[in-house]
This record gives sequence, C-alpha cells and structure tokens, in this order.
Amino acid sequence: MTPAAERPDRTDARTLSEASLAVHAGIELDSTRALRTPLVMSNSFALADDPSEISWSATAPGLYTRNTGVNQQALERKLAALEGGEDAVALASGVAALHAVFFTHVRAGDHVVVSDVVYEATWRLWTELLPRRYGIQATFVDVTDPDAVRAAMRPETRLVCVEAIANPTTKVADTAMLADIAHEVGAVLMVDSTFTPPPFYRPLADGADLVVHSLTKYINGHGDAMGGAVIGRSELIEPIKADAMVDVGGVISPFNAWMIQRGSVTLPLRLRQHFASAQRIAEFLDADRRVAFVAYPGLASHPGHDVARRQFGGREFGGMMAFALDGDPDAQNRFVSNLRLITSGFSLGHDDSLIVHTAADGPRTATYPAEFRRYGHLRLSVGLEDADDLLADLDAALDATRL
Repeated sequence: MTPAAERPDRTDARTLSEASLAVHAGIELDSTRALRTPLVMSNSFALADDPSEISWSATAPGLYTRNTGVNQQALERKLAALEGGEDAVALASGVAALHAVFFTHVRAGDHVVVSDVVYEATWRLWTELLPRRYGIQATFVDVTDPDAVRAAMRPETRLVCVEAIANPTTKVADTAMLADIAHEVGAVLMVDSTFTPPPFYRPLADGADLVVHSLTKYINGHGDAMGGAVIGRSELIEPIKADAMVDVGGVISPFNAWMIQRGSVTLPLRLRQHFASAQRIAEFLDADRRVAFVAYPGLASHPGHDVARRQFGGREFGGMMAFALDGDPDAQNRFVSNLRLITSGFSLGHDDSLIVHTAADGPRTATYPAEFRRYGHLRLSVGLEDADDLLADLDAALDATRL
C-alpha cells in the first residue's frame, strides 16, 4: 500500500490528472463527512457572540451568501484548480463575469483594446454602455494582427479583451502574442475562454491575466443552470469579489453553484465527444457543394488553423462552428426547420446539439469575414449525440432543403 504521505493530494492541481481534478477539486469534507459538498441554501449564518469586529464586506462563507456561499466557494476552488489559477470568483452569469472584470479593473478616462469579433454582450458593453456612461474609450482591432494590436495600444490602456475562439466567427486569438503586447504597456489581458474550457485550453499558462467563462455553457454542460466565473491571480480576483460581487450583487445562487459543480465532474469526458464529433461534422459540411462555407479551426482552410494547432495541442479544435448554405436567408431557415435531431435554440456547450440562424446584416457584422456578410451564418454547437446520428440529420436536412 502506498504510504499516505506519497498519495496524490486531491486538492493539489499539480499532482492529479485532468479527469481526477474534475472529480475531486474543490471538495473539502465538512462536519457531515459528505463526499460531495452539500447544498446549503441558507442566506444567513450564526454570528459570533461579539460580532462588532466583523467586516460586513468579508468575502468568505459563514456571514451572508451574497458575500460568498458554501457552494460558491467549493465551485471557485474547483475552477481555480482546473484553470491553474490562484483564485476564482463565481457569479450569476457569463455576462455578470464580463461586467465584473470591466467594472473592477477599468476606470473613467481609461482605454481598452477589444477584439473586433466578440460576444454580443461584450460588444454592446464596449460600444454603448461603458463609453457613454463612464467615458471609457474602446478601440476594436483585429487581434490576429500583432501590428494592429500594438498600434491600438496607448499609455492609458488598462485592459485587452479577447476571446480564445471568437463567437461567432471562430477567429482564433494567439494568447501568448497578445499577452506580450498587453504587458508592454502594463495592461491586463482578459481572455473569454467559454468556447475553450479546461482541460482543452488554459489561457493563464500562455500569459493571460484573467480568464472568463460562461459556466452556463460547457462547464455545466447540461443546459439547466446559469453562472459565470473569472479566474486568475489573487490580487486581480479579490477586488472583483469585494466590488463587483459584494457591492454590485451579481453573486451566483447556491443551487446554480451546486448544479454547475455537479456538471463539471464529467467535463473532460464530455469534451472528447463534443470535439471528435465536431471535427467529423465540419469535414462533412466542408465537402458538401451545397454548403457555402464552414468556419471551424480544425479545418486546414481556416485562417487560424496553424495558431489553433500550436495553441490547443494539435489534436482538438473545439465543439463550435459556423456555416451557411449556398442560398438566401429563407434557405437557411428552411434547412434549420428540416432538422429533426439538432435543435434550434440559443446557448451552446449543452448535451444536446443546438443551432441558430443569424442574418447577414447589422453593425457587428462589418468586421466579419466576407462570407458571413453575404450569407449570414448558422452557429452550430455540437452536442453529445452519436456523431453518425448528427451527420444523418444534417444530410437529410440538406436533401430536404431546395436550393
């Protein structure tokens, strides 16, 4: 028998494999000796006999659940371990996590550099809400062009905001390159890694300062809980907890934290199925003459394929893709209506495959590739169904859609 001193520490990310971390990280046995952190729904806790010295803004469990709950803390420990970060903060949604970073680490008069392709909420926060209300300037730039990124930086630049794989065009950001440029002027690099969850990719290892996830997506994985998270160095996370969590109030609920922790246990296993099926589907669509284009980093034709191969280890490329039929918007809609297994719906990273049609026009699409602007796109999140069943569904829908 292996001596206890030589056994892996299930709370130490350095001693465990990815699958074991997903099962054990974040769990600490309490007085109940439960092997899973129990769901604690109480919003208040018994105080000490003399509470006069208590900080009402303390960010630890045992005071008030808005300040941090038992289940929230367990989830945060797991997320920090999975990402290789010092600390994490779990919040009510992915957008709450994004806003928390912006609210905490950018001030009036500061400047930020933002990828020219980002999630809708990020786009609106930096094109409308934050500049108009707080006088923060934002420059949108093609983050695949190092010269353009470097030219966009200013002495007052405090934050660089990118997505590892951009929603929805699948543009791939070179994290190490962007970290070097951001750090030259003392800016913080924030990477939204929702499309690229651990253990598939860990941006902190490539120099990112903060990583954001919509926990609603892959990390929960079952389409039944909402949450968001920011992971990074303690010195960057603690102000988010103190300001954006405690005093803005975007805390995650105990139940959602408990559900997401439960869902995260199977994350490494689920990702293998998502990604293997996505590669097959992308290749199938790319070879069909009725399909106008496919944007998926696993295809050699993708502009970011070489960066993706290097950055993501060269074997897997995610579970998200965009494509369009060679037809008008009505043809895209008919195709979606002809699908029987794949569901038309928002969100991504769920157990079920989801597809959504987005039209070609709009202010955001000015920076999209030409084919997106011509056809619009269908964003496909590949689920956990059998890949052959998904391929048959796509093939039958193509046959049924008259072009």
